[in-house]
Amino acid sequence: MDSLQVTGADVIIVAIIVLWVGNRITQAIPLLSKYSIPIAVTGGLLCSIVVVMISALGGPKIVFDMSIRDTLLMVFFTTIGVSAKFSRLAAGGKALGIMAVCAGVFLLVQDFTGVLLAKMFDAHPGYGLFAGSVSLAGGHGTAIAWGKEAEAAGLPGADLVGIAFATFGLVAGGVIGGPISEWLIKRNDLAPAEDVKEASETEDTDQSDAYSLGKALSVMLILAICLSLGEVVNRWLFSNDIKLPGFLTAMMVGILVTNLADHFGKPLSVKKFDKVGEISLQLFLAMSLMSMDLAALASSFGVIFLVLMVQIVVITLFAVLLIFRVMGSDYDAAVIVGGFCGLGMGATPVAIANMSAVTRKYGPSFKAFLVIPLVGAFFIDLLNALVIKFFIGLPMLQNAPIPGG
Repeated sequence: MDSLQVTGADVIIVAIIVLWVGNRITQAIPLLSKYSIPIAVTGGLLCSIVVVMISALGGPKIVFDMSIRDTLLMVFFTTIGVSAKFSRLAAGGKALGIMAVCAGVFLLVQDFTGVLLAKMFDAHPGYGLFAGSVSLAGGHGTAIAWGKEAEAAGLPGADLVGIAFATFGLVAGGVIGGPISEWLIKRNDLAPAEDVKEASETEDTDQSDAYSLGKALSVMLILAICLSLGEVVNRWLFSNDIKLPGFLTAMMVGILVTNLADHFGKPLSVKKFDKVGEISLQLFLAMSLMSMDLAALASSFGVIFLVLMVQIVVITLFAVLLIFRVMGSDYDAAVIVGGFCGLGMGATPVAIANMSAVTRKYGPSFKAFLVIPLVGAFFIDLLNALVIKFFIGLPMLQNAPIPGG
């Protein structure tokens, strides 16, 4: 048997098992729990290693159908939108602007680092962009899209390079974010503000959150409506030549729905939606990591590892020395740093997983869960496109010889 296709409900079953195993391993190894490593990272990496070993020992190549993963991502961002009440948005307005500026500066730093490393390895500087924001901050989608453009321009294997860095960047972002936040929290003896803790405790003890079939169905209905309306809005925007990712429009509809409910005196229980979002997020990450093709990336692992180590140092210094300080040097800032590391090296879901792991131990951070998702959902992609085009226009990339040309 050449390959074994895992599809449909079987993918969900495997993902749940991966999360369960990751949780048990995290509980058994204090170091993982201590540094808030997401269970999806632990279980997903183990699964991908097992899959490649099965193939190496003569077994079938296991291939996972990831079509359901995109739906989980849409559900997750919808729950983020439902949680974004205008009262919280107002509180995070200035912080959101500061974070957007910092993200733009970091993208420049990340790409400069990637181009510099490419020149050190005597490679075309264009490959350096794939060792920078194209793949790391941009993720798989951006890496694939720009990889096709780069190949057409004469950079062979650019899409594979991009996928490799996006994959390992996803892992790196999930590994470093929690420990850095933990270090800042402990070093500076930080804790959530008392009013935030009290608000969270009030939600925890709210009897209106008690389970009932009607309430569960209402949550499912609202999410389905947001997803459907988000798709309608996305199609309308696309017809007017405005291209936005589907998860962003779903999140925008979620924001509108929750604030209309508040306006008419029928507030939605944020905590119920947060639970659904957490499950969707963990399943999404588990599927992403367990489906990594480690065998295809093995040949270039040495160079990728070295470049990633440099980029990890860069984002760590940037986050600790700049992000933490400009965001207020408080508990929220420490949580934001963990999210920023996940965002800058992997993707928005990794950022949320990092922050979830930290806040689960130390307490809530409404500011972090407002700022990071909005920066990741919209600003980072827009800024990244501008930064990439800026670097492509530089003489050192325009005049660099094409490999084999």
